[in-house]
Amino acid sequence: MWISGPVTAECRGTRLSTGINNHFIPCFFRYNFYGEGMNTEPKQAVKPLLRVLRGEIVFPPPIWLMRQAGRYLPEYRAVRAKAKDFIALCTDPKSAAEVTLQPVRRFGLDAAILFSDILMLPWALGYPVRFAEGEGPLLPPLQPADIDRLDWKRLDSAIAPILETIQRVRSSLDSQTTLIGFAGGPFTVACYMVDGKAAEGFPLTRAFAWRRPEEFSRLIEQLTEATIAYLRAQVKAGAEAVMLFESSAGLLSPRLFSDYVIAPTARIASAFRSEFHGIPMIGFPRLAGLNIVRYGNTAGIQVLGLDTTADPGVIMPLLSSEMPLQGNLDPMALLVGQRALAQEVAAVLAAFSGRPHVFNLGHGVLPETPPQHVAELVRLVRSATVPS
Repeated sequence: MWISGPVTAECRGTRLSTGINNHFIPCFFRYNFYGEGMNTEPKQAVKPLLRVLRGEIVFPPPIWLMRQAGRYLPEYRAVRAKAKDFIALCTDPKSAAEVTLQPVRRFGLDAAILFSDILMLPWALGYPVRFAEGEGPLLPPLQPADIDRLDWKRLDSAIAPILETIQRVRSSLDSQTTLIGFAGGPFTVACYMVDGKAAEGFPLTRAFAWRRPEEFSRLIEQLTEATIAYLRAQVKAGAEAVMLFESSAGLLSPRLFSDYVIAPTARIASAFRSEFHGIPMIGFPRLAGLNIVRYGNTAGIQVLGLDTTADPGVIMPLLSSEMPLQGNLDPMALLVGQRALAQEVAAVLAAFSGRPHVFNLGHGVLPETPPQHVAELVRLVRSATVPS
């Protein structure tokens, strides 16, 4: 049933403790707002993460984590236990805002990212989505006739609670913490709609793309336009940057990667720039291999997220030296902690030295991760010195 540049000086910065949050004033080495001029004077009033997303080198780098709000936090589990289901949690602005803010309060991270899910977009378009405990998202496998039944008239009212969440979070953040909105990349969202679940390799989707290229392209086009509308609404509600999660990008051949990942991303980025110049867009084409280079150079995003498998030493020389990068600590090193964590943090900091960098994971925080390991990660990054 349908629902109708190089670092030239070392500076450690200063941490300010204010109750449960630890705010950090970093040091700034270069300014490059999308290539529009240089300025070596620090601007402490501008949020550290936004400075990096706009092309500055900041050290220590700002840090936030994919899936920083989630099951590894006891306070999240307490809120989740009171919700009827996952969609009810995502559409309850008070609870969703609380969950979004929890890791910022606990760890003093440099960004809050909207607590939601990439499948809230097809849900908002009337496509049936549910989240089963222990199974993840479940959807009816999409048929070609379903594409034209996506209900655009429902979109605005359906996302209204999510936009209220953004407004609540933005009003709760301090002057140094950035709010990030997000959406799933059109291909990744299509994978769940066609396969109907988180299937290994999404074989039904890949077969659909080859057997019915015209219908699949129409689905991608619909999702692309819906993503533009969704992200536009998030920015108007208060998001200061947005991220596009193309988590299934690594499943495609180079030609299909161009058609179903790069082209839709470029369309989204172009539409976004025309209306919101200065709002950074982070692209995350997970497991894309060297296709990530073409994505970074041609998809129109301002910031490129690297997954765990991406080697910065191989990829960085193939990209503009001024493109900010995000990543890419192995989430398993965070789970294990101790020596493994310390070694990997040092390796990531050294690998990205000399260019704009946001410290993050190469994928999301694993549910089994001890919260104290995240606290230690933040401490390690914040206390780091400029790699020699």
